[in-house]
Amino acid sequence: MAHIALFHSVYGLRAVERAVADRFRIAGHEVVTPDLYEGEVATTIDDGIVLKDRIGWEGIVERARDAVRELPAGIVLAGVSMGAGVLGSLLAGGVDAAGVLLLHGITPIPASARAGLPVQVHVADPDAFAPPAAVAAWEKAARDAGAAVEVFTYPGVGHFYTDASLSDHDAEAAELTWRRSSDFLAHL
Repeated sequence: MAHIALFHSVYGLRAVERAVADRFRIAGHEVVTPDLYEGEVATTIDDGIVLKDRIGWEGIVERARDAVRELPAGIVLAGVSMGAGVLGSLLAGGVDAAGVLLLHGITPIPASARAGLPVQVHVADPDAFAPPAAVAAWEKAARDAGAAVEVFTYPGVGHFYTDASLSDHDAEAAELTWRRSSDFLAHL
């Protein structure tokens, strides 16, 4: 069983993140879903960016730090799109993770992360927010930092392909992502 902190996308904490958390709970994991926007939710990416900018990146990261401060050592950090960036800030700030699950985004793995840190990535291919060249460069840098990396790309799907409420949704790719994520979490 893993203890997981799942961070939401730029849209805010929505039903999709709650459903992912429930899926992981059913598999026996403890999951928290910090609300970095304190209840506000956007209906478009552009509106989400406005929310993010209004709160400010440092404010968002501080809320994330507060959310993990009392959690047990060795948590799994999971992030959806913008949430992946939040994880990068937490890792750079010294949060010791048992593993990292990146959904719809990538973030630098700091050289200070422990050797062999398990990291699993799931991104669309191509993805405007994580272009293939950026993902390849990220993978090399993460391996150079000592992380044990698995990268899964999903050709021809949209950025938020796991979110059934959006036009990007692809049921087959989403289900494959959840199976792979569950296997990853089961082995931490």
